[in-house]
Amino acid sequence: MSVHDESTLREQISSLGKSLFDRGLTMGASGNISVRLDDGGWLMTPTNACLGRLDPARISRLDGQGQWLDGDKPTKEQFLHMAMYAERPQSGAIVHLHSTHSVAVSCLPGVDPCDCIPPLTAYYVMRVGKLPLVPYHVPGDPKLGDAVRGLAGQHSAVLLANHGPVVAGKNLEAAVYATEELEETAKLFLLLRGENPRALTEEQVAELQRRFPA
Repeated sequence: MSVHDESTLREQISSLGKSLFDRGLTMGASGNISVRLDDGGWLMTPTNACLGRLDPARISRLDGQGQWLDGDKPTKEQFLHMAMYAERPQSGAIVHLHSTHSVAVSCLPGVDPCDCIPPLTAYYVMRVGKLPLVPYHVPGDPKLGDAVRGLAGQHSAVLLANHGPVVAGKNLEAAVYATEELEETAKLFLLLRGENPRALTEEQVAELQRRFPA
């Protein structure tokens, strides 16, 4: 990847991070973003960084083995990103947020751990699909990475119990769009709790999967 292309990706991480922050999808120094580079390395937001105030030049640069090369020290949740990438070679970017409605769903008793949110809309099915729940682990626990790795091969998004979503996409825009769709569908799910909402049928979901393969 050329220096120019890497510079463009750094700017994109900063601008989309600010957009997520400004719209309240992440707050404080929570949340992190990564992008896979053509040389096998990664760009990753730094630890304790606010996504609303990222400096493109200080975004972390990692090599193909995940070793920190330059920029500020990468997010302490680097292992979550590496676990997803290890199982998803087709994914070019990952977004992890502590977005309010998605986290709320992750705290609910009785959600289906294999699929936390029913298929309420076509775009949720197209951009997220099934959303498994990863059991709670203390932040930073390497076992959390192992749990994510066990699901990532079959799912582009997972929901960490009492923590938040981790979403992969073919590129950064796709990962951000899927994260936004997940948060909006989580909001719908919470609004409709107790109302026995009409979800898409298995046949309708299958048709979407045929027409819009991931």
